[in-house]
Amino acid sequence: MKAEPARIAAVRRALSRSDLAAAEQLAASVVAAFPEDAEARFLLGMARAEAGRVSAGMADIAHAVELDPRGEYRAQLARLQVMLRQDAAAAQTLAAAELALPADALGRDTIGCVYARLGEHAASVPHFREAVRLAPGNASFRYNLAAALNFIGDVDGAEAEAEMLIGIDPDYARAHHMLAGMRKHSAERNHTERLTAALARARAPDARLLLGYALAKELEDIGEQQAAFARLAEANAEHRARLPYTFARDAANFDAIERTWPRVAAAPVKGAPQDAPIFVIGMPRTGTTLVDRILSSHPMVRSAGELQAMPLAVKMAAGTASRVVLDPETIEAAAGEDLGAIGRDYMARALSHAGAREQGRFVDKFPGNFQYAGFIARALPEARIVCLRRHPLDTVLANFRNLFAISSRYYDYSYDLMDIARYYARFDRLMAFWRAALPGRILELRYEDLVADQEGATRLLLAHCGLEWDAACLDFHRNTAPVSTPSAAQVRRPMYTDSVARWMKHRDALAPVIAFFEAEGIAI
Repeated sequence: MKAEPARIAAVRRALSRSDLAAAEQLAASVVAAFPEDAEARFLLGMARAEAGRVSAGMADIAHAVELDPRGEYRAQLARLQVMLRQDAAAAQTLAAAELALPADALGRDTIGCVYARLGEHAASVPHFREAVRLAPGNASFRYNLAAALNFIGDVDGAEAEAEMLIGIDPDYARAHHMLAGMRKHSAERNHTERLTAALARARAPDARLLLGYALAKELEDIGEQQAAFARLAEANAEHRARLPYTFARDAANFDAIERTWPRVAAAPVKGAPQDAPIFVIGMPRTGTTLVDRILSSHPMVRSAGELQAMPLAVKMAAGTASRVVLDPETIEAAAGEDLGAIGRDYMARALSHAGAREQGRFVDKFPGNFQYAGFIARALPEARIVCLRRHPLDTVLANFRNLFAISSRYYDYSYDLMDIARYYARFDRLMAFWRAALPGRILELRYEDLVADQEGATRLLLAHCGLEWDAACLDFHRNTAPVSTPSAAQVRRPMYTDSVARWMKHRDALAPVIAFFEAEGIAI
């Protein structure tokens, strides 16, 4: 028997007004009376998941799918599976959802978002398009479509959608920020006046941050270097003042990595995979996306994007309850675990993503894997590791100029020049540590060398990765694979020198960083 429509409608009304306690109570009473009612079970799961009990909610929605495998239920099940990092299960749920797609805009947008989380950006586009067709005035749906088009290289299409979005909501900060990053702007074609006006109206902190970065980027594009830096510094200082960040938090992680290495080096390795993924690591904004594009231009290599597979495999092995993926407790707990199991877990997670499961080898270009180099080297004995190095001051400046994921605590160091300098110094020390602990395992490739001698550096790179020479790697800008990092526009151009020694234009602002590096013995 099915529940009365009036009772189901009451649950949906409670959900729509975010009264989650009432929604759960109402849904639970309906499920108790009608245990085989799929809609009631689904709504109970949604109420629980939205209240933060994601595992319980997912179990209810999975039960609803068993009762009635409709597209709306499967879309939400896949969303929760991705939230819980069950990527392989989410991919299977999406495949089933394609057989009976949701008829509503939210369902289609949800499917698109899950595809995007799995790195399947091309597959996400049709779903985002349909969501926009069904709900053309929904800014979030249109933004998702614009972002997906940008990722797959349809810059004109992405720009058109973003402009339509700004037409709907002139103060939609994410659209302004996206537009600023899509291409290099000129004095004749830019949005600086519009951005200045939008920033003057903005009150929400995140909107001010996004608009500040967008305006700084376009000012720099049109040659107003000092005005751009001033705007950037203002936006970063305003955001940094709201963060509870201290460098001691990151320093504790670096300390734990170095302290526990003897235990990792002596840990058992049972049944380690013989796969040979290529890890591209380093500080962000140092050329990691460029190297990923070079490698994935090789006919035997695919890009899997920036995977969280190794951090999650280590976290799973550690079994710690902390809410962050990396902390001293997790590092300590994982240090003595079976590294073969970590390697197998990594491969299982990686292969649920586009690129990794295609024929040939794959690149994992999550820069932060430099903190996991010891685990990688032992858990995946055939893996190849490439670390990008860039001039220390250009590295600091590039991190300061790039807006990373605002909600991610991993990048809290990036809003202050001295925070970045301290972080770089510990990164530099850790790389020296790995150089001694893992001789020959990590190729440290200088970005400046790659720019100055593209073919020579590319030959060195391919040889380290166990790949035969292929001239296609020199034409990396012709690579049509999606790019979902801030470097998307840059890596679709041939090699250029614009970013080399950029720090010299801001020598005065970087004076405290220069003094700090000199005291730390870091050559500049």
